[in-house]
Amino acid sequence: MSAEIVQLVEQAGPYVASAVGAYGTAVLTRAEDAAVDATANLGRRILQAVLRRRPGQAAELEGAVDDAAADPDDADAAAALRQQLKRALREDAELRAELAGLLPSGGITITASGTRSIAAYSIGTVNIDNGRPGTR
Repeated sequence: MSAEIVQLVEQAGPYVASAVGAYGTAVLTRAEDAAVDATANLGRRILQAVLRRRPGQAAELEGAVDDAAADPDDADAAAALRQQLKRALREDAELRAELAGLLPSGGITITASGTRSIAAYSIGTVNIDNGRPGTR
């Protein structure tokens, strides 16, 4: 297996897991949802791209998504879903290019979502002033 495929699957993994966690089994058919964070929406787009380009693998992909959605903490279910992604990427160079275009370039992606969220790669001290005297 090429290093490119391994890297793509490793990069896509957190997005796919977030999408499966947010959407459950509807991830393969659901439209983008403004209420769901960008990570989950990207994972949804990744899975839908695989499904669109590999309709012959739809049943296997849907089964892997069902298993991962049923028990998000099941490492075996997550591994089975990653295996489906690897197979699809190994067999389809155009899909590899499409996923590479969807995934953020660079090595680090940090997302913060929600009121007063903080996202940082490296951080020393964070002071949050909520507007009340004596709170920092």
